[in-house]
Amino acid sequence: MLVLNCSTKLLTLEKMLKSCFPESLKVYGAVMNINRGNPFQKEVVLDSWPDFKAVITRRQREAEIDNLDHYTNAYAVFYKDVRAYQQLLEERDVINWDQVFQIQGLQSDLYDVSKVVANSKQLNIKLTSFKAVHFSPVSTLPDTSLLKGSSPQLTYLSVVDADLLNQTWSRGGNEQCLRYIANLISCFPSVCLRDDKGKPVSWAITDQFATMCHGYTLPEHRRKGYSRLVSLTLARKLQSRGFPSQGNVLDDNTVSISLLKSLHAQFLPCRFHRIILTPVTSSGQPHI
Repeated sequence: MLVLNCSTKLLTLEKMLKSCFPESLKVYGAVMNINRGNPFQKEVVLDSWPDFKAVITRRQREAEIDNLDHYTNAYAVFYKDVRAYQQLLEERDVINWDQVFQIQGLQSDLYDVSKVVANSKQLNIKLTSFKAVHFSPVSTLPDTSLLKGSSPQLTYLSVVDADLLNQTWSRGGNEQCLRYIANLISCFPSVCLRDDKGKPVSWAITDQFATMCHGYTLPEHRRKGYSRLVSLTLARKLQSRGFPSQGNVLDDNTVSISLLKSLHAQFLPCRFHRIILTPVTSSGQPHI
């Protein structure tokens, strides 16, 4: 195991990962954030350098942790040789197996290999698989003609909005998610539309892997073009900062899939896998 701390090497790694799209997108987004101030206190672990075969991004060991917070306790994985990934998993101190955590990646063997090691360490494992999406370059400002008068107003989210996002996110509704969302809002780009009272009615945020997530419009404000405006605005904001505009969507979310198709988003040939791992001896079970 090698922890890559050198800023020059991390910039080199970023360039190397870019040549491995789309499978490296999750790790690439995390490494980009590390190289731009590291607001989420991440670090990079590899099997070797510079000819690495597997790379994992993880939370820094000195960062504050909650062992039940699988949102924040998240690893991104990219490998050129799946055996090298398994060997990294099996090495001591690469993964904190005593906490609830998640592994993310865009490669087909990720789940099977993770499951083998997790079973040997007595962890329960849950897989959710998504269509992976990438937005084409947004060269012009999205059409804002639907915003008539002073409301709704196109702006960004504040940490005071975290409670609303926690209540409306299908993965939310708990203390860990509330804290996680507040941290995302503080650290990464977001877009929202606010009504005349300042309440968010439609929004999207960016996660620790530079992925567009939790795109949502309140039910009473749907079918007005708000989701389209918010999605394109956030994609353009990310692209203007040099980030890829990527996202994920469940196969049965037909409404979001239709929206993405209308935005000419590219559905990638690989799938996004999110694996949540829970120690069998864990006393508390988070909402997942």
